Amino acid sequence: MAFTKKTVRDIDVDGKRVLMRVDFNVPLKDGVVTDDTRVRAAIPTIKYLKEHNAKIILMSHLGRPKGDGPEPELSLKPAADKLAELTGYEVKFVDDTYGEKAKAAVDALEPGDILVLENVRFDKREKKNDPEIAKILASYGDIFVLDAFGTAHRAQGSVVGPAQYLPAVAGFLLEKEVDTLTGIFAEPERPFVAIVGGSKVSSKIGVLDHLIDSADTLIIGGGMAYTFFLAKGYTVGTSLQEPDWVERAGEMLKKAEDKGVKILLPVDNVVTDHFGEDAVGEVVDSDKIPEDRMGMDIGPKTEKLYADAIAEAKTIFWNGPMGVFEMDQFAHGTQAVAEAVAANEGCTSIIGGGDSVAAVNKFNLADKMSWISTGGGASMELVEGKALPGVEALNDAE
Repeated sequence: MAFTKKTVRDIDVDGKRVLMRVDFNVPLKDGVVTDDTRVRAAIPTIKYLKEHNAKIILMSHLGRPKGDGPEPELSLKPAADKLAELTGYEVKFVDDTYGEKAKAAVDALEPGDILVLENVRFDKREKKNDPEIAKILASYGDIFVLDAFGTAHRAQGSVVGPAQYLPAVAGFLLEKEVDTLTGIFAEPERPFVAIVGGSKVSSKIGVLDHLIDSADTLIIGGGMAYTFFLAKGYTVGTSLQEPDWVERAGEMLKKAEDKGVKILLPVDNVVTDHFGEDAVGEVVDSDKIPEDRMGMDIGPKTEKLYADAIAEAKTIFWNGPMGVFEMDQFAHGTQAVAEAVAANEGCTSIIGGGDSVAAVNKFNLADKMSWISTGGGASMELVEGKALPGVEALNDAE
């Protein structure tokens, strides 16, 4: 499916002030960026703009500030420094977003300069999509570029606001994300195997429904599997469960059966008596979970079942871990799935943001995947077939 909005290629940026919304919402430790994936993802568009003599003004949020003013531990300065380190470019930073200091820094830019504004969420009006915020930001630019796929599903001041006042186009990352995630469902090479994990059925109901319509095999893991077990009449002990969603899970199993879509659920699980770093696991079959035990990971028989299905795939979409992979003793199932996807070199593998990306990075397998999405919520909404407000606000291609 071709991208239907204008991109930076479709507009003259020479000497223009280009206001660009990036996603520099990166993890920090002691003021240092610990994962630079999102900064790297923005570089192709930044490089293009610099090579075409634009004056580049970058803005982003980071973390969840209260919105009552600066919070030094959530400053974008470390992200600006990381961008400079990765590109070798001089990157200016201003510790202001909507005031005179930011305006003066923008006014001082020469063609090819790069300026990073302070965290847009230090003012609570940003998340409310306040028109005043949009006007101030738009006043900095002649052109607006959205390249923050990770926030494209949010109708907030810096994401959709400037598009009301400026010519608005997509950056290369946004274009690639939308093309890749919509294209996989338009015409997937088959067999198409979708893997969905994570904690709750309720948070991924639209995704699961959409995948039953398009995949050949749907692999389910993580906490959501236990709600499906309840729908099959199993007991799940103290495992994570959503009683209100059992009937809906049963309907999905029936829908898949009617459509000839294979749903694979865990056949064995690693269970423990409490949730904690010191918890010790034991393997039990899925229909024999003791009343005083909770499921924490898929078991070895399930790992083999899933790996065999993954090995036959020509297209793979994966979102969500198979267990509590943050704890090493319950990471084996997620690692086994990641390794199986990586081992299938003849397939197109798309990792749909969120914890799956963290897992792929944890097991050092990122370079073995075809595409790793930078957006969790945005990826899921696109997979559900929803329109993303940030994308909708951009100018249509001719």
